[in-house]
Amino acid sequence: MRISVFGLGYVGCVSAACLADMGHEVIGVDVNRVKVDLVNAGKAPVVEEGIGELVAEVVRTGALRATDDVREAIMGSDVSLICVGTPSEPNGSLCTTYLERVTEQIGAALAEGVKEGGRHTVVFRSTMLPGTCLNLLLPILEKYVGGTAGVDVGVAVNPEFLREGTSVRDFFDPPKTVIGELDPASGDVVRALYEGLPGEVFRVPIPTAEAIKYADNAFHGLKIGFANELGAVCQALGVDSHQVMDVFLADSKLNISPAYLRPGFAFGGSCLPKDLRSLVHAAQRADVSVPILAHVLPSNADHLQRAVDLVERTGKRRVGLFGLSFKPGTDDLRESPLVELAERLFGKGYDLRIYDANVHLARLLGANREYIDSRLPHLGQLLTDSVDEVLAHAEVCLVGTRDPAVLSALPHGDSPVIIDLIHLPDADARRAEPGYVGLAW
Repeated sequence: MRISVFGLGYVGCVSAACLADMGHEVIGVDVNRVKVDLVNAGKAPVVEEGIGELVAEVVRTGALRATDDVREAIMGSDVSLICVGTPSEPNGSLCTTYLERVTEQIGAALAEGVKEGGRHTVVFRSTMLPGTCLNLLLPILEKYVGGTAGVDVGVAVNPEFLREGTSVRDFFDPPKTVIGELDPASGDVVRALYEGLPGEVFRVPIPTAEAIKYADNAFHGLKIGFANELGAVCQALGVDSHQVMDVFLADSKLNISPAYLRPGFAFGGSCLPKDLRSLVHAAQRADVSVPILAHVLPSNADHLQRAVDLVERTGKRRVGLFGLSFKPGTDDLRESPLVELAERLFGKGYDLRIYDANVHLARLLGANREYIDSRLPHLGQLLTDSVDEVLAHAEVCLVGTRDPAVLSALPHGDSPVIIDLIHLPDADARRAEPGYVGLAW
């Protein structure tokens, strides 16, 4: 199939490269010329396991190319996947500005094709609240196309379930495929995109498909918050929280899945906080009380504050932070709890040094760069490219990564103080050391 993918961030870049690898002819589209040039040079604009090699290969074979020309992309494809960002507004509501803009652009470019009798299918892959497609985007598309959705142009919603750090593997081995279809023909097009991939396929109404992504992410956030709150209570009572959770998780019949259910650090990233905020905001507007969901993010913020409190209790001022991105193996800093932790410590006047092997200021692009510029503009002076440099500087080390280079270099004893945010592989042995502190264990 001939496919155009709008938005070359994590979801768009991975989707484009993987679809090209499956034999489709793919055109990536982005307003950021740097991303377009990187893809055309065979380089991935994001850091992600396996994506660099995959992009290089599909660009070399001609299966993938990129452009910033919407009309060129539409005229060269039969189906468009929309993977643009839907960030949070200041009040927690969902920002649909980028979705609206790209829908207008696609509609205008499709107008000529519709008049010639062609049928293009527009597939929204971006996360959006139920009702967004039918009530907001569909009227925009029909207005600019000058035709009827489901007749002159196909429309579908196809939420993604890609975890950053393993998204390439997740694409080829999905937990499920969800297709929200305006009409059967639109759904057939999306189904054909993923022909041959494993996992159950669910063809559902569009609002159902929109809601499924929120159900998943709200539950993921809830599970993390639950495990961390329980861990903090267990710690205060002198109970081994990981031992408690080992027994809890042994019940696979009632306790569902072990995913996210280990006490660790706060959750973050570009999905869970944003989706919880928008879901709670939508519930409030509908006068629906959701006390558990409404308190997941405050609970998460309290858990992050526990790490700040542990640093303050040491009475020391020179701090080293290992890890900054919200997922191992990526450079995504958007709403990373480690960025928030660094911002709080820096704001309190701590002498901070940071090491993350995947984060290089010069390589950060688009929303990722905008986020860090707004939250931690001094990152350049805090980042180092040496584990040893951070260790030499720090009286207190916060460990938020399982990078082997970091783990092998961490000293034992009482100096520096090791504040463990992730439950280190040797956490049980380190508990006897006077310089070791576990966040919730």
